[in-house]
Amino acid sequence: MREDWTAQHFTDANIVRKSLVNAMARPMSRIDVLVTPTSAVPAFPIGSHGPTEIDGRTVSDSAWIGFNYPADLTGQSAAGIPAGWTENGLPVGLQIIGRHLGDATVLRLAAAVERVAPWSQHRPPG
Repeated sequence: MREDWTAQHFTDANIVRKSLVNAMARPMSRIDVLVTPTSAVPAFPIGSHGPTEIDGRTVSDSAWIGFNYPADLTGQSAAGIPAGWTENGLPVGLQIIGRHLGDATVLRLAAAVERVAPWSQHRPPG
C-alpha cells in the first residue's frame, strides 16, 4: 500500500540526503577524483530491465546501477565515459566522480582518457 508523502516525509528524506552529502564530502576533500565502473555488468539486451543475477548471486533488477547513486544523490560532479569493450564487443563504462562543483577536473580527466583510448569509431555489434 502506498502512502502520500507529507512535508515531514520530505523533510526527513532531505535530512538523510544531507547527511550523505556531508559523508561524501569528507573523503572527497582529500582526493581529486573517484573512479568506478558505471555499471556492475556489461551492457544487457535492449528492453531488459536489468540482470537478475550478478556474479552468480540473485539480485534485484536495479542492482546493476548502484555505482551511480552516490554521485547523483550527493551532487558530486561526475561523468560516465566508455572505457573498453567485452570479448563480445559490448561497451564497458567508467565513471569519474569529482568534488562538488568540480566539473572542470572531471572533464579534463575524461578528455585525457579519450585521448589515450579513443572510442568514437568503435560501435557495438548488431
